Amino acid sequence: MTSIAVGDFRVTLVREAFHWWDGGVLFGVVPKALWCRRAAPDERNRIRLGFNCYIIETGERTILVETGAGDKPDERARERMNLDAAARPIHKVLAACGFDPARIDMVINTHLHWDHCGGNTTLTPEGPAPAFPNAVYITPRGEWEHAHQGHPRDGVSYDARNYDPLVSSGRMRLVGAVHDVAPGIRMTGVFGHNRDMAVVTATSRGSVFCFFSDLVPTSAHLTPTWVAAFDLYPLETIDNKRRWLDEAARGGWMCAFAHDPEIAFTRIAQQDNGFTAREPVAG
Repeated sequence: MTSIAVGDFRVTLVREAFHWWDGGVLFGVVPKALWCRRAAPDERNRIRLGFNCYIIETGERTILVETGAGDKPDERARERMNLDAAARPIHKVLAACGFDPARIDMVINTHLHWDHCGGNTTLTPEGPAPAFPNAVYITPRGEWEHAHQGHPRDGVSYDARNYDPLVSSGRMRLVGAVHDVAPGIRMTGVFGHNRDMAVVTATSRGSVFCFFSDLVPTSAHLTPTWVAAFDLYPLETIDNKRRWLDEAARGGWMCAFAHDPEIAFTRIAQQDNGFTAREPVAG
């Protein structure tokens, strides 16, 4: 775990695991000759990524942002991603690090793709059960509605076992495009990766932490036009990356990426016509 102070808050990276995914998918139309300089692929053209989750401690709340892949990927999927055969979901990672999962009283899912909310629940003989027994789960309503459409373009990214039992039991709140989770903690809908994904900001005493989620999945994606093939609205991704990265650079925010395998936190600096990581903190 790697931690920083943000005003009166403490923010901690807890990486559920590393995984490997096709580099061409992560960089879309960007030629491999360019992206491989920033993310070296293996013999199967996969690049190393992280399932990055963040704990925000405000003094009154202990908030977990994202829950990783969880225990739903089957043996074939785990082999494809070079994951250990035995799942070690985020609540078990937290416990192994001495962080009691019962302390988590809020869980934020920026969106409901399996790699961001898979650790919400755990599989039991009685069905999926909440992994965080004392937490309220929060996600954008529009994202939950879209997940149920089962669209052929991205339906494979959703697994209802990660969220529907929580909605049915009242454990998950479905919120609007802009939602204040707690004092200083805000979810803001950002068009691009999909229609309803949220970026999370935590603000305390003038300091700001920003979790970009899949708007900027890794530091290699700080070039605004480097957009993943996953993104449903790539032109909007470019525009929103420019806007958010510009604000982060001007404000001196401490920022984090959903899938960077090495950087836990970084400030953003403008460079030529793009952006770069400044003073990165390894994690």
